[in-house]
Amino acid sequence: MVEVKILAGKDLLKTLGPLAGLALVCGLFAALAPGSFSTLANLETIARQTTIVGTAALGMTVVIIAGGIDLSVGSVVAMSTVATASLLNVGWAPLLAGVGGLVSGLLCGLLNGALVIRLRVVPFIVTLGTLLVVRGAAKGFAGEQKIDAPITWLNDLLAALPPETSWMLVPAGVWGMLVLAVVTALVLHQTVFGRHVFAIGSNEEAARLSGVPVDRVKLAVYAVGGAFGGLAGLAQFSRLTVGDPTVAMGLELDVIAAVVIGGGSLSGGEGSVLGTLVGAMIMTVIRSGCSQMGLSNWIQEIVTGGIIVLAVALDRLRHRK
Repeated sequence: MVEVKILAGKDLLKTLGPLAGLALVCGLFAALAPGSFSTLANLETIARQTTIVGTAALGMTVVIIAGGIDLSVGSVVAMSTVATASLLNVGWAPLLAGVGGLVSGLLCGLLNGALVIRLRVVPFIVTLGTLLVVRGAAKGFAGEQKIDAPITWLNDLLAALPPETSWMLVPAGVWGMLVLAVVTALVLHQTVFGRHVFAIGSNEEAARLSGVPVDRVKLAVYAVGGAFGGLAGLAQFSRLTVGDPTVAMGLELDVIAAVVIGGGSLSGGEGSVLGTLVGAMIMTVIRSGCSQMGLSNWIQEIVTGGIIVLAVALDRLRHRK
């Protein structure tokens, strides 16, 4: 009974820790930043800015729980914007063009998974390579320039709400991210696939001996990560209104940091959808607060880098204990 209570306390701490961190960061900037930081308009902006990182981080959560990592997610986002803009330009309907952007991310994820499985190379090295491959392919498809696209309802996914639709509180893209978060949490905790993901991340060899189809699950995990990257690319396209092969450079750092801040372990076997969203929100709040205070970009980069190092250090400390 004592051991069960200790484990329950640890789970509660993992859940409340990121929330407490978010509350602390918000309180700090509310006190130090100008009054505009705490306005409803700025809160809506923070929600919209969180959507891109948050959506990609949902897929990364599944990958990291399974004991993997995907450094190519920023390049996948860029590829998705290029694919969506290109398809719109050749006359595809907005819905089909959006699906095309999603499929481009899915294919990149399948490539990552296939290379990890077949080459038996650590995911860090594989996805470091595909980071460059996918980015280069995106630049090649776009002719090394931005692709302008006709204005459609895709551009409204993360646009500021006009007065007549203020009842929605936040744009459709934000609601879409929240729906995806609920679905991801249900899949991870209520399905056989989810149990297999946790099992592989906790002990891959034990999972294999228990009859878990490790290779197939890994392939599916990276496909899911790529698909979420494609969806994040749609959100990015909505903000930019163009296909940009150079966008989202360094996004993978924010995405991985969001998962780790939210309680995910780089050793695998641990992760939380709620924690990931809170982690993504923390990253956005810090950037927004620094901007509101007029701090230079280099200071924001130092703060972000420090958070990443601290999050990984806390993850290591948690496992040593």
